[in-house]
Amino acid sequence: MSKIQSVCVYCGSSPGSSDTYPEAAKTLGRAIAEAGLTLVYGAGTRGIMGAVAEGAAQAGGKITGIIPRFLIRKEADGVKPPNLDEFIVTEDMHTRKHTMYEKSDSFVAMPGGIGTLEEVIEIMTWAQLGRHKKPIVLANIDGFWDPLLALLDHMSAEGFLHSGHLIRPIVVEQAADIVPAILAAASEAGSNGADEAVISKL
Repeated sequence: MSKIQSVCVYCGSSPGSSDTYPEAAKTLGRAIAEAGLTLVYGAGTRGIMGAVAEGAAQAGGKITGIIPRFLIRKEADGVKPPNLDEFIVTEDMHTRKHTMYEKSDSFVAMPGGIGTLEEVIEIMTWAQLGRHKKPIVLANIDGFWDPLLALLDHMSAEGFLHSGHLIRPIVVEQAADIVPAILAAASEAGSNGADEAVISKL
């Protein structure tokens, strides 16, 4: 994937226990917009989801929100969120995730709960199976994803990640560095004539 036009952000509908998380989400949303990229996210108005959309909207960015019908009341107060350029309502979670995949050229996992974890693990699994080579970033804000990274290392050490190079995400510590990391990964993949994300820690 050498041309990045959109960034899918997986994140929680709760704000978490630290103000650092929603502030990082706003920073990421602004950075996506300022780079001229489209934010693709879960269409929620609360928590970190709401914060990343707010950041993108404040910077005049394009936003695509994708949500299953049964979650509109819970995550979007029962109405279409403001500032969306595209609002897609799906009939189930599976269709939501597949639509997010199709609309996105890269993926970022912000801090979140079990749903965020499930989404990023699935997109990593698809990469391992050769279904895509789009950049995947773990936004390791305040070390949030350190336990997952340790688990991946453990899986590899125990002989269960024979193609670990295909799923190892780009690990970024600061929200402001996420978009540059994605663009750099895409640029390097293009210059190498391959659609592979750079594995790095910034």
